[in-house]
Amino acid sequence: MPADMNEIARLPDSEKERLTQTGLEIGLENRCGSFFQMDQEILQTTCSAEGVEVLSLADALEKYDWMAEHYWNAVKKDKDKYTEFVAKQERPAGVVVIAHKGARTVYPVQACLYLAGGPVQTVHNIMIAEEGAELHVISGCASAAGAKSGSHLGVTEFYVGKNARITSTMIHNWNPHISVYPRSAAIVEENGVFISNYVCMQPVSRIQMYPQATLGKNAVGRFSSIVVAQPDSHFDLGSRAILQGKGSSAELITRAITKGGTIISRGHILGETEETKGHIECKGMILKDGTIHAIPEIEGRVTGTELSHEAAVGKIARDEIEYLMARGLDEETATATIIRGFLDVKIEGLPPMLQQQIDAAIDAADAGF
Repeated sequence: MPADMNEIARLPDSEKERLTQTGLEIGLENRCGSFFQMDQEILQTTCSAEGVEVLSLADALEKYDWMAEHYWNAVKKDKDKYTEFVAKQERPAGVVVIAHKGARTVYPVQACLYLAGGPVQTVHNIMIAEEGAELHVISGCASAAGAKSGSHLGVTEFYVGKNARITSTMIHNWNPHISVYPRSAAIVEENGVFISNYVCMQPVSRIQMYPQATLGKNAVGRFSSIVVAQPDSHFDLGSRAILQGKGSSAELITRAITKGGTIISRGHILGETEETKGHIECKGMILKDGTIHAIPEIEGRVTGTELSHEAAVGKIARDEIEYLMARGLDEETATATIIRGFLDVKIEGLPPMLQQQIDAAIDAADAGF
């Protein structure tokens, strides 16, 4: 499919700004490839990086026989009613990104999913880094500002080969009438690294997600989530890591703020094998009446696994605000400064460009602090 951004260019400036806040680079200045799906229509698939392909799911299944091994494998089609609904679509929409053996991208591939007016958007994405490859993907998901209802059902399967690495950063910018049900899972082979970052700081009706990573020998999995629940927003979030291979490790980190909405933060690490390590950290801040429910769970099945967790929920300490006010800041600025520091999670191993994108999402929400 040829690259064609004409449909995107014709969007109102306000909608293009919403997409920009999810990391979309319309001009592709800092991207090596791009995929854009509006409702169920695929408008763009392109990639300029050597050894990396960006294909529609339908084209990938037709081009490569071996794709069948990666289609509904990490995520099972009968997982729940949402995956079953996606699986029943006659012509599946979605993107396949393949970093072939040894390929390494300097700039990320961007995948943008835009719910413009359709009642339900379905997508099935597959991300593959073959042996020794390195792939960075930034996924921006947004709805039209005026959408009065709608649902997004997204399935993403990650396959990290031996000595390979995938970094996935997902930024959501929905609106108060949209319900979102992502389903994702990663299979990480020996010495592989999987880094998953999730950011949502804008209003949404409901988000329910629980991504999972199964880690092979000496593999590493890291999940980081930064979320702000506005009034009437309901987040049921979490992540799960299965330490299946000897020497594997996982870290699950969440920073959550409620301004009146509900956040359920789940985390589960299962230590199945000797010489494995895992840690869960959830820190929540209540700015206005709302709920944060942290549910960290560690499960060890052998003597040689080391698992730990910590969770804390509270409000901004008055003495911190007064400390900054004593140094010349007004109360509103002091409060915003503390909140930004709370959300400022520097993620180990994250390419600077993706860290900048996370920082930009925080900047975009700054006025609401």
